[in-house]
Amino acid sequence: MTEKELNSYRLTSLEEPTDEMLSYIMKEAAAEAQAKKEAAHKRLFAEIRRMSAERRLQYHP
Repeated sequence: MTEKELNSYRLTSLEEPTDEMLSYIMKEAAAEAQAKKEAAHKRLFAEIRRMSAERRLQYHP
């Protein structure tokens, strides 16, 4: 299956996706979700480190 065929398929289409299309769609969704999770994790810990440094300065200038 070509990339053009995969990119032309829409879930709103009246035709069912092939197993290959569905597998590709799910892998893409999983990769995007993983990237978003990692970015959120990095932001969370950066914020925790920032707040920790702020509190240390507050009590131990």
